[in-house]
Amino acid sequence: MSSTADHLSAASTKAIAPRSKSQTVQVEFGGQKVDVPKGGYYDRYRMNPNLDEVAQDPNIGHDIAFLRKIPKKLVDSRVGQVYAPNFYYRTSSVQLVILAPLDQLKSKLPAPLEPLTALPGYGLVALTFYSYLVCDNDPYNEVSIAIIIRQPGNASYSPTQLLSSIWNRTFYGYVLALPVDTEIARVRGIYGYQLPKWLANINLKMDNHDIKADITATDGTPDLTLDVPLPALRSIPSESQIGTNNAVNKIDGKWYQVAVQTNPLLATQCLFPTNVKLTRNEGPLSQLLSELGVSTIVRMDVIKDAQMVLNMPTPLKVFNRVGSLA
Repeated sequence: MSSTADHLSAASTKAIAPRSKSQTVQVEFGGQKVDVPKGGYYDRYRMNPNLDEVAQDPNIGHDIAFLRKIPKKLVDSRVGQVYAPNFYYRTSSVQLVILAPLDQLKSKLPAPLEPLTALPGYGLVALTFYSYLVCDNDPYNEVSIAIIIRQPGNASYSPTQLLSSIWNRTFYGYVLALPVDTEIARVRGIYGYQLPKWLANINLKMDNHDIKADITATDGTPDLTLDVPLPALRSIPSESQIGTNNAVNKIDGKWYQVAVQTNPLLATQCLFPTNVKLTRNEGPLSQLLSELGVSTIVRMDVIKDAQMVLNMPTPLKVFNRVGSLA
């Protein structure tokens, strides 16, 4: 992934124009000084919120009983002690799962990771636009490109793993790109998790008729644009369809996985959607999708309202025991 990695290193140093100083306050995270919204969640709570106060926030719009069941703890991390996990009280997202040739996916994966086979000769790439409307480190947007991989340590056949993943709503992925649009999100992702984050301009809007999303470089150069009619959504009882995505990556030379739990409340899923307009330009994500050889969109997941939990990295013992091979 040399061309993409080179771009990430350069792009991560660019800055989006900050809010005026009267609207921000400077905080420190991982030895980095970052401006965050004055009076925002990070300024007030430093990742350890009073959930009784949070529950009164009119921007959340639903009960947070799911999050109340997950205790926060002060834990050690590579940037010192932090409160974890990270809570996202209201989020929306649109994900496209796209076929891509196995050979091209393998070229982007470090050993011993392997792509999960979906069809003979093809694996899967997940492109996701996220909008975090209310969360512990203040509102931001994010875009992810990840290769769906075989579960570490699971020797079963790919079709068996794929069916199990769908049934259990549990997937494993290797993230190739994860741009965000706030500095606190960039700093936390790089220094806390060693994820490939950089700053970009990102938008995700869902009205009653359409979904529109885009990402551009900080200088305005267009990258990806997504335009699709909003499919019919359905209300989902809280905690009835919790999904878990596990991001697998190396942190300080050792393998870890980071579990992200999603509790959807208003969502839908479309198989082989035909009305998706995904426009690629000359930006790094467009280039990455071309390098991966993505083709047919096999599934679109639209979540208009959900809660999420971002857990701390946990060691992947099955890989670290054979670290010399990794």
